[in-house]
Amino acid sequence: MLNAEELYVNNDPYSEEDFGSTSLTPSYRVDLRDPENDKLDKFMNANLVADWSQLSWKDVGKPYEVKTVAKSKVDYEKEYGSMSVKTSWKYFNRSFHEWFVKDVPEEISRSKNDLKRHLARFQLNDVKKALGETIQLSLWNYAHRVEDGVWDPRGKRALFQGLDVQKPRILFLGAAEGYEAMQLYAMYPEGEVVMVDYDEFCRTDRFGHFPDSYPFLGTNPATGQPKVWYKDKMNIHYVIDNIRNLTFGREFDIVISVGLLEHFPDEYKQEVMDWHRKFLKPGGYAIMTTPRLQLKSKLFYMIMADVMNHTYRELMDIRQMGLYVYEGGFDILRHGYIKVHNGIVAKAR
Repeated sequence: MLNAEELYVNNDPYSEEDFGSTSLTPSYRVDLRDPENDKLDKFMNANLVADWSQLSWKDVGKPYEVKTVAKSKVDYEKEYGSMSVKTSWKYFNRSFHEWFVKDVPEEISRSKNDLKRHLARFQLNDVKKALGETIQLSLWNYAHRVEDGVWDPRGKRALFQGLDVQKPRILFLGAAEGYEAMQLYAMYPEGEVVMVDYDEFCRTDRFGHFPDSYPFLGTNPATGQPKVWYKDKMNIHYVIDNIRNLTFGREFDIVISVGLLEHFPDEYKQEVMDWHRKFLKPGGYAIMTTPRLQLKSKLFYMIMADVMNHTYRELMDIRQMGLYVYEGGFDILRHGYIKVHNGIVAKAR
């Protein structure tokens, strides 16, 4: 196993020799455990609903709306008035990306030293600020680096297992850095990924600066055996446009969104479902995730509000998410949980 310094020198630092291992870089976790995908237990197939047609909103209630707002959004609206949806996403993307590229241990050490210095000088306002930063960094370290709950490669591979596709065309709606589409490509290689986002920053920075050295566990198409894949070995095209403007036909084997549905109030959710359906080939798969409604998710969005909460946002349980999907014209093949997200695989009725 190469150390962190070697990781940034060698573009392809991992190989089959590293199967079964996991390690931490300064910014994220590398997880090459279980390359055969035979004991993945990080997707819980909930099977809570046997017949979605018999489920009603009276049974499940409505999602939990996250109402804590980022300070930068509050400050913006004091000066300029209501922040548009597109501007909100621009603020969110830049704020969120800053955390993915941090040297987290170094930042935690710096923040703790700042806290000690301010305490020694009785600088109470600075103490409060440094304490808040230390808490945020510690939470991000746990959620993203230690637990790998944001990217969650084992959970995502478990969710994506068993699709009946070969060399699929994959469309990622609201792609950001495109992590999940790259994982799909590694598992079902030699097709094409089309990522769509209407913020140019997502292409240039969130995707553009996604580490070339990050290893995705997938399949060698020549042998059928496990293989390590890297971003620069994938057939990826990135489109900057509003989803509403896309001119694609029903030409994709998989249409995926990750954390998209929960950003739309109810009056727009069926339009979001239409986006997933209109680009699918007959028999194609729609794959969606949303953040889970659970206590630790509520705490995360409260503590990380200045990073995360620039847009409308909900937390759902899997039945709520599934009901939106079913009412949007899909038959649900699989529904369940990964670490911090609900996951659904569906086909259009």
